[in-house]
Amino acid sequence: MLKFLQIILSITVTLLAGYGLITEDVKFQPYMILFLGLTMLVMGLREFQKGQKGYGWLRIGVFIFILLISIKSFLLK
Repeated sequence: MLKFLQIILSITVTLLAGYGLITEDVKFQPYMILFLGLTMLVMGLREFQKGQKGYGWLRIGVFIFILLISIKSFLLK
């Protein structure tokens, strides 16, 4: 289930980033950052399932950082 969710989120991030690069429009950038953070959260949870707690905590920390950046970008909009 988590692998499927990670794939869906990764595709979403890639499509939003590609749209931004092609059209040079940054209005969807906060959403891209949010989905990137959610991808990191899912990757961290998968690492915990594998038993690799170090990488899991690292990715959870990155998720929190990206979430804060995403919230800031939504508020500045």
